[in-house]
Amino acid sequence: MALIHCIYCSAATNQNLSNDELEEILEQSRVNNASREITGMLLFESGAFFQVLEGEEADVEALYSKIERDPRHHSVRKLITEEIEERAFGEWSMGYPRVTKKDLEEIPGLNDFFAQGKSFMQMGAGRAKTLIGAFQQGRWRA
Repeated sequence: MALIHCIYCSAATNQNLSNDELEEILEQSRVNNASREITGMLLFESGAFFQVLEGEEADVEALYSKIERDPRHHSVRKLITEEIEERAFGEWSMGYPRVTKKDLEEIPGLNDFFAQGKSFMQMGAGRAKTLIGAFQQGRWRA
């Protein structure tokens, strides 16, 4: 079976999610993802989500279909789905590094994008890969 990653962005229905609400979403995701052997990471900034899902193709596609129907967000847009040789976030059932707009503005290749007030919702595949690369190189990882 093919190992893939699916990268998408979406807008939160509740633009003012509290840390407790985000933690609840994460805990539920971690339990569900572990049972399917799905790994990845989730970012939330300025009312928008950016998420990477890694796993077997059928499992990731089924989860993405479920996410599209989740009423907690809208405007779900898939940026990239492609085969990968290995997981970039294999140690995270669902990592959630806390990032600020300032953190995002400091990523080489993305600093102009976020400094212009753009969010994950305006991101394309190239910038998504740049963001993933920042995490693969250890940025924000404990």
